[in-house]
Amino acid sequence: MNKDNKIDDLTQLNEDLENYFSNTIIPQLFVDADLILRKFTPPAMKQFDLKPEFIGMSLENVRGNFRFPTFINNINTVMATGKILEKEIQTTDLRWYQMNILPYHVRKENRTNGVIITFVDITPRVKDLKEQERLVLEHELLLDTLAHDIKNPLLVLNLTFGLMKEVKDKNSQKFLPLMQNHEKSLIEIKKIIHDLTESRWEKQKYQASSELVDLPSILEDVRLSLAQQLLETDAIIRHDLAVSEFNFVRRKLRSVLYNLIHNAVKYTPETRPPEILVRSFIAGDYIVVSVKDNGIGMGAEDKQTIFEKFTRATKLVDGSGVGLYLVNTIVKQAGGKIDLISEPGQGTEVKIFLKQS
Repeated sequence: MNKDNKIDDLTQLNEDLENYFSNTIIPQLFVDADLILRKFTPPAMKQFDLKPEFIGMSLENVRGNFRFPTFINNINTVMATGKILEKEIQTTDLRWYQMNILPYHVRKENRTNGVIITFVDITPRVKDLKEQERLVLEHELLLDTLAHDIKNPLLVLNLTFGLMKEVKDKNSQKFLPLMQNHEKSLIEIKKIIHDLTESRWEKQKYQASSELVDLPSILEDVRLSLAQQLLETDAIIRHDLAVSEFNFVRRKLRSVLYNLIHNAVKYTPETRPPEILVRSFIAGDYIVVSVKDNGIGMGAEDKQTIFEKFTRATKLVDGSGVGLYLVNTIVKQAGGKIDLISEPGQGTEVKIFLKQS
């Protein structure tokens, strides 16, 4: 190939690259090995207020535009290791992005000569997931209150009326109308509770039906829901999923994982970052989902009561004591069981056994 042909080929390659960067709809940057900003797409220009004169400038001089403190450190890590970095980040303007940093390899020279960085705005998804978790928690608490707390006093009232019926002067002119009114009120209250609980469940049937769920996808939703806490605590979540798909109610599995991982982060001392391992495997007729942490752990006495409503392992950490109660309720109602392994100062492992038909 002669010199003119090589120049033509290089010109064509450069034009192809320019066309790609000009027409892509994703915010994207190309930074060379010296941390010089070489190219960026129009969406990146809009998203991060970049200007054409920034091309050729050191990233140090424009890092403020990206509003993410460890941005350059992440780039240096990718160039040093040659491995792709994927992470959710929150910029200082409180928006969330899925950031992917890919090494730009020069194969002939066997070296990394820069990185290509893409940003996908996931702020709406994070907000939606947090709202879903809030609504699920409120929904579960409402149904639990109606099913347990209100029905019990109604049962007492019902027994009281039974005793009233046995009173000798029950045929008195004043007693019988009062009795009828009270019974009518009791029946009406029961009907209201029944209609409320049944109608709400009826409306939610399409959500509460069991389906083939994808565990990695649900785990990713939970990570996004807890993104702020994970970022603030430098939490690390690892997973070893021997079973990725199985039948269960999607929103309930998400609620179980959300509460277990949230607790794992919350009950880890500030002196060390939370390290959480999520595993799944088969044990007999059960799919087991395990969440293990390096938190404060608990003693034998706490393990006996931790799944009771309004019970917490420690009062030094804010909480309502409802999360594990809901986990236990969801698992037991599905015919499953829970195994808790924990020692003070040694972390906790919660194993959820989900019955598979």
